[in-house]
Amino acid sequence: MEKYKKRSWAEPYKIKVVEPLKMTTRAEREKALSEAGYNTFLLKSEDVYIDLLTDSGTNAMSDNQWAGMMLGDEAYAGSKNYYHLEENVQKYYGYKYLVPTHQGRGAENIISKILIKPGMFVPGNMYFTTTRLHQELAGGTFVDVIIDEAHDPANPHPFKGNVDLDKLDTLVKKVGADKIPYITIGVTVNMAGGQPVSMTNLKEVRSYCQKHGVRVVFDATRAVENAYFIKVREKGYEKKSVAEILHEMCSYSDACTMSGKKDCLVNIGGFLALNERDVFEEARNMVVIYEGLHTYGGLAGRDMEAMARGIEESVQWDHIRARIGQVEYVGEKLTDLGIPIVLPVGGHAVFLDAKAFLPHLKQIEFPAQTLAAELYLESGIRSMERGIVSAGRSKETGDHYYPKLELVRLTFPRRVYTQAHCDVTVEAVDEVFNRRQSIKGMKMIYEPKYLRFFQARFERL
Repeated sequence: MEKYKKRSWAEPYKIKVVEPLKMTTRAEREKALSEAGYNTFLLKSEDVYIDLLTDSGTNAMSDNQWAGMMLGDEAYAGSKNYYHLEENVQKYYGYKYLVPTHQGRGAENIISKILIKPGMFVPGNMYFTTTRLHQELAGGTFVDVIIDEAHDPANPHPFKGNVDLDKLDTLVKKVGADKIPYITIGVTVNMAGGQPVSMTNLKEVRSYCQKHGVRVVFDATRAVENAYFIKVREKGYEKKSVAEILHEMCSYSDACTMSGKKDCLVNIGGFLALNERDVFEEARNMVVIYEGLHTYGGLAGRDMEAMARGIEESVQWDHIRARIGQVEYVGEKLTDLGIPIVLPVGGHAVFLDAKAFLPHLKQIEFPAQTLAAELYLESGIRSMERGIVSAGRSKETGDHYYPKLELVRLTFPRRVYTQAHCDVTVEAVDEVFNRRQSIKGMKMIYEPKYLRFFQARFERL
């Protein structure tokens, strides 16, 4: 794999439009943080300098995509942009049928309502917040079947997103295959640090599931990033294109949910893609209830056109190499400074290991939430908690989940920031690291019923 720090490197695009950034004082950031309840999701974006909260819908679209926006067919039914999107989903992802949705969770809602019945169990390679909630609301129970290495931030395993076949088999033997509507596989695994799944593992899971009559459903939000990692890490795929690898990956699944706001390089949009005609017919009917007609799914024609063009751009080698190279650059810089992060560096973000960063804080003192707040206070850089707050509570006991991973995600939007922004980020994290012993934890003072990390509020201890 190329190491960008060994020689000069520049982003493979030039800037055509600029958006000025607001510079704030520490006093202004303290006030903004207090008003936001020390939750970075509740900060106003105008008070943020470098926004690394998420790569969801925060990407910069290309001139080609913006040109496509002017060709939006805003017909209520049968938009030509829908058919262009359908064509590219079939070409690059390989699924037969397409149901557009406003974003990924719209697709998660529909597939969960169709396939999950109360009392069923849904295995997956580590939970994702909205995915698990939709499964639970449909009456299912999520079961983690990811390999153990994924729960160890320092483990260098190249494919920490892999499914543990023994764990999956144990679940099937315990509850019966008829109680498992599908396995959901994140490619890559967000909550593990953007970690990929190997093609070998995808083949093994597919073979096992076919033998037991269990569907395979991908969370394909960052499947292009997963394809990149297969190309550079897995023997036998070095000479294959990212597009070829992506197509093969998807051939080992029955369906996928997609948030187009990541890999597809758009600000809004998603889809549910399927191979089974009967499930498609039900989904096409259900989307009318929750999203919009089956040929727009809650999207404007121009958004579908931008997504169709973004799919083509996403698999281009110069784009994906630069996208992941930028993240790796930050990860290597932080590692050189001795700052604990999840290794190996994932595709969309660098994940700070908050437990190792702030070892003096108990997990109930919300170390990742605290670290995200301190980073904003230090520099105006916004990041995201991925630990006990995101994990939520058990629906049976009401107790907090205590995940082994307590992380802060520095998430890089695609084609937005330069290497200079990366260097500023590294320096800011280092400043916080140097005063880490003086940092105190937090307590939660407001907790919403669902997906609490979005709206919870905190106070300093």
